[in-house]
Amino acid sequence: MRPARASRAADIDEVQFAHDSERQFAELLDFYGVRWEYEPVEFVLDWHCDGTLKAAFRPDFYLPEHKCFVELTTLNQKLVTRKNAKVRRLRELHPEVEVKLLYQRDYVALVAKHGLSSPPRPPRSSSPAA
Repeated sequence: MRPARASRAADIDEVQFAHDSERQFAELLDFYGVRWEYEPVEFVLDWHCDGTLKAAFRPDFYLPEHKCFVELTTLNQKLVTRKNAKVRRLRELHPEVEVKLLYQRDYVALVAKHGLSSPPRPPRSSSPAA
């Protein structure tokens, strides 16, 4: 486990978010005074026979006052199936851990409700979903 990278507005500029939607979500949490931590924990989901890491999941945010993790799925919707599988596996291994998936449609609705501009959507791929 690595230490949390940020938990308040003063630290937000020091965080290297993977996508603008994560920065925007952090700003929204700050606006409402919700404490957050960005990618503070990596959960091991599977191991190779020799005990080395095979699969892991690092949720985007932890909300300590709500004792839950939040994972945004706003970029590549074809990865949603994989994220859902990771969340199911996390729940199997750690039923005490609460994690919420925020899907693209939910994120867009949240952004619209608060009058924010939505980050650009990725171009649609002509290849079949993985």
